[in-house]
Amino acid sequence: MTRPAPAPGSARLAAALRELKDRTGLSLAGLAAKTTFSKSSWERYLNGKALPPRPAVQKLCRLAGEPEGRCLALWEIAKSEGSGQPDEATQPPPATPAPPLAPAPAPAPSSTPAPAPAPEPAAAAASGGSAPVGHRGAVAAAVLASVCAVVFGAVVLTLVLLPHPSHPPRPSATLSATGPRCQGAGCEGKDPARTNCAGSPGTLAEHVTATGASIQLRYSKVCGASWVRMWGTRIGDGAELRGRLARVRNRADADTYVHTPMTATRPGALVRACFLPAAGGRKECFEARVTQSSEPTPRPPTSHSSTR
Repeated sequence: MTRPAPAPGSARLAAALRELKDRTGLSLAGLAAKTTFSKSSWERYLNGKALPPRPAVQKLCRLAGEPEGRCLALWEIAKSEGSGQPDEATQPPPATPAPPLAPAPAPAPSSTPAPAPAPEPAAAAASGGSAPVGHRGAVAAAVLASVCAVVFGAVVLTLVLLPHPSHPPRPSATLSATGPRCQGAGCEGKDPARTNCAGSPGTLAEHVTATGASIQLRYSKVCGASWVRMWGTRIGDGAELRGRLARVRNRADADTYVHTPMTATRPGALVRACFLPAAGGRKECFEARVTQSSEPTPRPPTSHSSTR
């Protein structure tokens, strides 16, 4: 029984990884020595038998002195094909048993006898007689003053720390370095990858064009923006979303994918994406509505005459 051939995206990724391996001059054993992945794992990754974890792709790019962008784009395409191949980055390492606890050492015998216990307060009072009444009153007054000071300090501290109604706390001036770098209208016209909006988006709709290209309508709930990406394209193909246009400019674009800039999108909005074939022909458009739960509501694709 022959093994099924890898999907096109996985095959392109494996070819790119083999090229980087050849550039490093390392053998499979050498890759295993310089990374946290075994020799057999690298053999599967480089032959397209398994989808490598994202950190493995990044590490090989660094060893070869190659920018990560192109290979990570190929990795995302291979992952989106849903081939079901294992991604070892999601498998937790086997748990190692904890070493047995050593028995606690026995206490060393003491060479000196233990000191005699202190006399009980009642015995001390009986032997020394009762304290003067004036002395007891002074001690009680000092204790009462200390308690009052502590209570007063706690009340003052509480009043200082409570937010004042006329001065609400200000929101953070900058967004998280690892989270989205824009939201809503602030994302208009920006790149989804550079703004961290492409980390975990949803696919509202997907369409395979008459030329065989794949085009997706993407939406990021945390950024409140949508964009279009496409792959399997030809040089000159284009994608359009609300006036935002992306073109396949060269062979590198055709081998990976291109995406349009983002446009601000609210829940309930109807978004419409169009594919513009390089050969002229008719452009193909499809729509989807963003719901409150960000679940897609796709509409069937439609064709329109080219408006060049």
